Amino acid sequence: VQLQAYGGGLVQAGGSLRLSCAAAGRTFSSYVMGWFRQAPGKEREFVAAISWSDGSPYYFGSAKGRFTISRDNAKNTVYLQMNNLKPEDTAVYYCAAKILDTVVTGPYDYWGQGTQVTVSS
Repeated sequence: VQLQAYGGGLVQAGGSLRLSCAAAGRTFSSYVMGWFRQAPGKEREFVAAISWSDGSPYYFGSAKGRFTISRDNAKNTVYLQMNNLKPEDTAVYYCAAKILDTVVTGPYDYWGQGTQVTVSS
């Protein structure tokens, strides 16, 4: 399984970014795709996840109401639309994949490289 995350960048507070995660290597219909982030000096934290089969989304913490996770089956790509970004959203964002089970927050089996998101105040 190969996961490639991209779309990060520098944005002002209140702005938006859309992260993408391109997946390859197998059929993902039984998988859940997750987004995590890790800020400097902090532990990695779960942000959101989506069931590949039915598109059910899951969110955690401050992502609720500001972030939207979606997927494009034809492109094998998962997106994280981030709106109203805040400086505390600054982190390296990672996409990950695992077989769907009852715990969408982890642990995940496959990880992509991170993409940096920096939100200036």
